[in-house]
Amino acid sequence: MLRITDLKLPLDHPPEALEAAVRARLGLRADEPASVHVFRRGHDARKRGDIQLIYTLDVDTPRAAELLAREHAAADSAPSGVSGAAPGASARKGESKGQPKLGPTPDTTYKLVTHAPDGLTERPIVVGFGPCGLFAALLLAQMGFRPIVLERGKAVRERTQDTWGLWRKRELTPESNVQFGEGGAGTFSDGKLYSQISDKEHRGRKVLREFVLAGAPEEIEYVSKPHIGTFRLVSMIQSMREEILRLGGEIRFSARVDDLLVETDAEGVRHVRGVKLSDGSELHSGHVVMALGHSARDSFEMLHARGVHMEAKPFSVGFRIEHPQSLIDRARFGPQAGHPLLGAADYKLVHHARNGRAVYSFCMCPGGTVVAATSEPGRVVTNGMSQYSRNERNANAGIVVGIEPADFAEYDNSGSPLAGVALQRHFESLAYELGGRTYDAPGQLVGDFIANRASTAFGEVQPSYKPGVHLTNLETALPRYAIDAIREALPAFGKQIKGFDRADAVLTGVETRTSSPVRITRGEDLQSLNTRGLYPAGEGAGYAGGILSAGVDGIRVAEAVARAIMAPR
Repeated sequence: MLRITDLKLPLDHPPEALEAAVRARLGLRADEPASVHVFRRGHDARKRGDIQLIYTLDVDTPRAAELLAREHAAADSAPSGVSGAAPGASARKGESKGQPKLGPTPDTTYKLVTHAPDGLTERPIVVGFGPCGLFAALLLAQMGFRPIVLERGKAVRERTQDTWGLWRKRELTPESNVQFGEGGAGTFSDGKLYSQISDKEHRGRKVLREFVLAGAPEEIEYVSKPHIGTFRLVSMIQSMREEILRLGGEIRFSARVDDLLVETDAEGVRHVRGVKLSDGSELHSGHVVMALGHSARDSFEMLHARGVHMEAKPFSVGFRIEHPQSLIDRARFGPQAGHPLLGAADYKLVHHARNGRAVYSFCMCPGGTVVAATSEPGRVVTNGMSQYSRNERNANAGIVVGIEPADFAEYDNSGSPLAGVALQRHFESLAYELGGRTYDAPGQLVGDFIANRASTAFGEVQPSYKPGVHLTNLETALPRYAIDAIREALPAFGKQIKGFDRADAVLTGVETRTSSPVRITRGEDLQSLNTRGLYPAGEGAGYAGGILSAGVDGIRVAEAVARAIMAPR
């Protein structure tokens, strides 16, 4: 088996061109057998008039060993500047510096670390059933450890109805909403499945494979920026839940954990002994995975009160911005906008403001909607969501400003690691007031925001946030340094994407839950620094950001739990 990387073809190439290009690269005759598998497909849109597809391909041919040996020999004898040679020399006659690279196909198979013996009575507890808890539970179940999952919210179908209750009727259910319930916050998102984390053990491939087995389209395993969308995620999560149950796991919904059972031994070492639920019942286990989401504020408070080591961490605050998706498509793809292989265009922007703050786009949702994402009464929070089709009228993204723990003292000067929560709550409550105290979000047109005047009417861009957007002046909706930085950044972004700072683009506030405001610190064995048997995991613990990285962290923690249970006593 061979792997060819960086093979480029025109965007509209016919299907047979792919195999023809492979045969030409390998020098295979037309009658020589070869099967081609697409491992990755991306695109290069830097030249909008000449967008190319970029392939990574695995090729199975009887001559694989011979072709690899020939490639290595050519590299060893090549002058500088050719593949494998010292920098600086020119290519040999007939060779191209841009030639696709050839090498052996690496093994990207994920392998379970262990399997529980028959009769094992130890059952780990997983608190939270978002992407991290889902994969922690799935892996533990696949290894035979029969985990018990405790999810404070409802099953995904019931939770969806409660979420619509806020969007359609302005009725918030504090324990069942965008943040809480089966699938976690990732269920009501764009369903992005890519990350920049290091993944030498191929846990990310494991996440994608399990999603495909649960009903996701197979393309998520090879496109460069895979996504699923909310509707598909709902059915997939149900399928994965059934698999955990089939393997002996147990899942309890509406089961909020209100306390942690901790015991200190004769040497002064703290050990987790289980959890106490909101109904007063207790579950006992020496291994508890805390797969909390970034909005589990009462759980953070409980863990802090129980003495679990944690610290404040940076996060970001800002607004959602909406443009016509067609504007972004034209800016990114030019005449190729609308091509089915390209889909709806995205973007990634950053600006370093004069006041020292970094402003950047966050969680960009092509062809999506801005959603109400609060989990607490009397507060307004925004987030972005897309369906698999990404065919809604608007593009939206968070335009956010990085903040540091030093910024939290104005809102909580006690030195508590939870001071960032106080900042979030302050501006979420203010957004509720600015929006009219009805769960409408406060909004402003970009032109008015830059000019610092209240907006009174929408232009061509109609906001997608439900239940509604109340036009106002967002001047006080965020800290002064954040407002100044965003006001400076928008025209700068307009130079990168023409029309980004158009006067009638809509800003909707506030985006405060970009990531967890705390890190529940853990050691190399992934256990809490000061409470043995407690495994802080995922986004709420400060170790992930997004569905894929949260799933990967859930797998890592499941492996650590399995090793600890199987370790000699």
